[in-house]
Amino acid sequence: MKINPKQAAVIIKSLEGGVVPNLGIEHLLVGRKKEVEEVLGVLDDVSNGGSDIRFWVGDFGSGKSFMLNTIEQFALGKNFVTSTIDLAPQRRFYATDKKAQALYSEIVDNIKTKTARSGNVIEQIIDQWLMRIFSDLSQKNDIPMEDLLKGSNKQEVRNEILNAMASFSSVGLSFEFGEAINKYYQAFVENDRMLKLKAIRWIRGDISTKTEAKKELGINQIINDDNYFDALKNLAELFLAIGYSGFVINFDEAVNLYKIPQSVTRERNYERILNIYNECKSGKAKGLFVNFGATRKTVFDTNRGMSSYGALSGRLGDEKDINSSLINTKRTALLLKPLSEEEIYTLLENLVNIYNTNYKIDIDINQNQIIRYMEGQLNRPGADEFLTPRSVIKDFLEILDLKRQNPDVTVDQILDDKYSNVLDPIEKDPLDQDDILLI
Repeated sequence: MKINPKQAAVIIKSLEGGVVPNLGIEHLLVGRKKEVEEVLGVLDDVSNGGSDIRFWVGDFGSGKSFMLNTIEQFALGKNFVTSTIDLAPQRRFYATDKKAQALYSEIVDNIKTKTARSGNVIEQIIDQWLMRIFSDLSQKNDIPMEDLLKGSNKQEVRNEILNAMASFSSVGLSFEFGEAINKYYQAFVENDRMLKLKAIRWIRGDISTKTEAKKELGINQIINDDNYFDALKNLAELFLAIGYSGFVINFDEAVNLYKIPQSVTRERNYERILNIYNECKSGKAKGLFVNFGATRKTVFDTNRGMSSYGALSGRLGDEKDINSSLINTKRTALLLKPLSEEEIYTLLENLVNIYNTNYKIDIDINQNQIIRYMEGQLNRPGADEFLTPRSVIKDFLEILDLKRQNPDVTVDQILDDKYSNVLDPIEKDPLDQDDILLI
């Protein structure tokens, strides 16, 4: 598969930094055919107003973040709005101290579309919708577009906004969203930057008191720890109404819920996840696809994982079921199985092409040398426990770097030097903090 220099640069820079690239991810996608087919099927269903939820399960370095980024890239290609965030101690599903509100704000701040990957994307989306309303009214009522941009026929525009919000199946905060967008429209035609910022602050969940919302915008409610998921459902339906395919939300680092020290707080977070599960699986949410990246313990530990919450445990299934060699992508909790040796070989072969494109060189590594590298890694003590795709890629990039910077040295010589001590063990990655609990 041919790769362009921009994609190659993003991939190499990201992999060298130990993170998943946000562009060109299809060039690294091997061994996940069934999972990708399932994701594409879910996206098609969600674009027709459905909803779903998945838990992508694996240990450190197994490809959870890669899978979530893959979902995001495919979703963006299909005209979805997406947001991928890391769960953290300051961002939770249940809280009484604004940590759930912070979770919502982080989701909105990380919104992307096919054409807008950074910046204040939510503002760009609303601008786009207003222009579409202007265009429709201009054609329907024979009103000059220039007049609508200057603020004529304000009531018709406001009615279009409120009618769209009133049609949502998830009532939640739909009226308040309509009011906030109407304030944004008012600021748009009056060129009032401060009012526009206040409206966006409400939509982002940054207004913290009802008093402030009433004073600044005339809106009686705010997005808070209790109703933030209603707001997310409203956003999903808004995106559908605007013309997007739906809303994909990815939660990575779910292990941070497992690490919460207080059992009552953990249970309440799991209860919220159960509510999200029920809303997505029952179809109450529209145009929404939620994904979690989680370790085995986070999902299946019956003492402090999600399976410790009885009702959620029954919905996620049994750990022994996902360990089956048979593939069933219809499960809600899906194990990301290790790549086969053949798949790792294909990945490394692709990586050579990406590396050469990025550095505009032609490093030639033949089949026997790639196999020798793989055997060297797999035969090291500790490989069974600690060898991950992340570490295999990192070490392989180091070999390519050494060859590029030392052109007179052969690849075989580099491999001889690297594996001169076959007893050199693979140790636990220092970035692997998944089993370290908060106290």
